[in-house]
Amino acid sequence: MSQITEQIHSSEIGDILENSLHGKRPAIDDCIRLLESDDVFLMGLVAGTLTQNQFGKKVSFVNNIILNYTNVCITDCKFCAFYRPPGDNEAYTLTLDQIEARVKTAWDLFKIRQVLIQGGHNPNLGVEYYEDAFRMIRTKFPKVGVHGLSASEIDMIARVEKSSTKEIILRLKDSGLQSVPGAGSEILVDPVKKIISPKKISSDEWLRIMEEAHSVGLPASATMMYGHVESVQDIAEHFYKIATLQEKTKGFMAFIPWSFEPNNTLLQKEGTVNFGAGGMQLLKMIAISRLVYDGLIPHIQSSWLTNGVGMAQLALQYGADDFGGTLIGEEVVSCTGARSTELTSQRIIDSIRQIGYQVEERDNFYNTVCMH
Repeated sequence: MSQITEQIHSSEIGDILENSLHGKRPAIDDCIRLLESDDVFLMGLVAGTLTQNQFGKKVSFVNNIILNYTNVCITDCKFCAFYRPPGDNEAYTLTLDQIEARVKTAWDLFKIRQVLIQGGHNPNLGVEYYEDAFRMIRTKFPKVGVHGLSASEIDMIARVEKSSTKEIILRLKDSGLQSVPGAGSEILVDPVKKIISPKKISSDEWLRIMEEAHSVGLPASATMMYGHVESVQDIAEHFYKIATLQEKTKGFMAFIPWSFEPNNTLLQKEGTVNFGAGGMQLLKMIAISRLVYDGLIPHIQSSWLTNGVGMAQLALQYGADDFGGTLIGEEVVSCTGARSTELTSQRIIDSIRQIGYQVEERDNFYNTVCMH
């Protein structure tokens, strides 16, 4: 420990890291200093220490599928290669029978514990479509958690129904929705949103809808998509907007920073972003996430989807405690040509064991299903 202490004392961010080890989370100005620092290894050393203090040498994952129920979307986000406008030859929307068939196959083959349901902003889908799907899943597959719909999808449904988002959330919960993913936040700074997703809900609207979900007993995850047009100040603001809501509601179960993948997107075609953020930035974001949210948001996900399994393994030593999901059937990131957008549970188990950690399979709410 004396060697770590010596390194901390000689570092330009040593005061922040020492405070973190003593239970004091970084303030927003400290977060900017961390983001501007190149001392990623030392951040990871401290973040990893905080993580092991809480979880020991144990890493969790969930056996899940992603159900991308429609690619029809009218928000035209510049970072997305998945969406198709209404009427496009490649547009699709899954029927209830197709949804049931996919969930049944995944349950029969893999004993999944979560369905992550996300799709486009489809103006032709009313709330009953989602109610029927959620009710069917919870009735026929009671051990499978329904983790579905971003805040911006909920807003779309409310506009279709000419209803409030709170009323839509209550109806979705009554039909079987159990938790809400953090998609749609990207960077919670409106000038950034106006560049990458100008038709989506504002930062304040995203936070309001998440607070409404928390208020009716729906927990959620929070995310950040970095590596495009944002500044370090924007990233810090995003961190602290989520922290402020979490201090109020305690509704976020996990935080997931993931890097923007530019291939086949408008941001790349316009020349705004030509390549991804890379592995070192992932490790920095994971470490800072742990430092900022230590004792506030319990779980940090290692984000293998856009960075690969090897980087996800490293992230487990830089502050992450959860490997995420198997993501069987993923169709959004795969449209960018990413290397691999689904894993078997055995591949995840082996990847975690390779670096000397115990493996915990979990459910939708981070409860233990079994140890491997």
